[in-house]
Order: sequence, then structure tokens, then C-alpha cells
Amino acid sequence: MHTLEPYFAWRNHYVASSDPRSPFFERNYSEFEYSTKIYNYYIHPQWDSIQSQTLFCKILFADYDERFAIIEFIGEWNDCLFNDIMQLKREVIDVLIAEGINRFILIGENILNFHFGDDCYYEEWFDEVTDDDGWIALLNFRDHVLEDMKSIDLDSYFVLGGELNEVGWRTLTPAHLLERIEDCVNQRLGLIG
Repeated sequence: MHTLEPYFAWRNHYVASSDPRSPFFERNYSEFEYSTKIYNYYIHPQWDSIQSQTLFCKILFADYDERFAIIEFIGEWNDCLFNDIMQLKREVIDVLIAEGINRFILIGENILNFHFGDDCYYEEWFDEVTDDDGWIALLNFRDHVLEDMKSIDLDSYFVLGGELNEVGWRTLTPAHLLERIEDCVNQRLGLIG
């Protein structure tokens, strides 16, 4: 797992540690010292902690004028033992929502497992963004993780699966990725013909 870095090709567009509106503003990172673990496995030092033992993230891009953020994840999303959704919501999402972000693209290809707790924080997040015409889209999550999420009806809070699980997002700019995801979201929600 230590070789899995957060995506870095958009650093010329955005760096969360340089953004005063980011929850990770002024964070310092080591390029060489591996000290953070998920279970017994070291992870790359560029991942950001959300005060969870199993789930880490990286804000790859945020645009406050266009009101969207792209967040990549690594680890195990474990609401059952560590209440990861609460940690994510309070440490990252609430800060971004307070700054006007209402559309979230969550990249989950490095999420290995999902364990359910309850849906209160998902419902809160969904209500906050949809009251403002926003949405939460899950991109490239593993099939078994999506199935676990769907089995407890989290798909009522997220737009997920189908074309969203096949997007080659690394070949796009953040603006083009937003456009592509927004087209998918609008089709799913029946907002366009």
C-alpha cells in the first residue's frame, strides 16, 4: 500500500495544503518518512488523515467559484468500528460545505472494504448539498464496496455505479471531469432529456 500515492498530476491546478479554505491548509508532508499505517500496512505520506484509523483522503481539487471538490480515498471505509463517515463529514466535508462546495466527486478505487454503521451522517450530508442543488458522486469504487453500500440503501444518498465506475478520470482536467460527471448525474436524476 505504501506505493499508492494520491493522484498528483493536478498539482499545477490545486494543492490543498496551500489553500487557506481547505481543511488541510498548511499541512506539511514528508516524501521519505513512512509513519502512517492502515492496520499493519504503511501508506504513502501524502495521504491526509481525517482522524480515522482506516480511512485517509486527498482533496485533489476544489473550485469555490464552480462549487465542486474532487476527493480521492485510500483504505477501509469502516463506519461500524471507527465511524469513518462522521470523521469524514466533520473533518473535511463540513469545512468544504461552509466554503460553498455543493458537488462532490469521491474517487474510491483504493477503498478496499466498506463496513456499515448507520446512515445519519450520509443523510445529513445529502440533505445539506441537495438543498442547494448539489450532489455526491462515487467514482470507480470497487464492485463489492458498491454492493455493500447498496445493500443498506446508501445509493439513495449517492449517485454511483454504471458509467461512473468506468471513468478514466486521470486523462481529464478537473473541469472536464466535472462536466462528464455532471452529465451522468443529470441523466440519472432526469434533469435533462
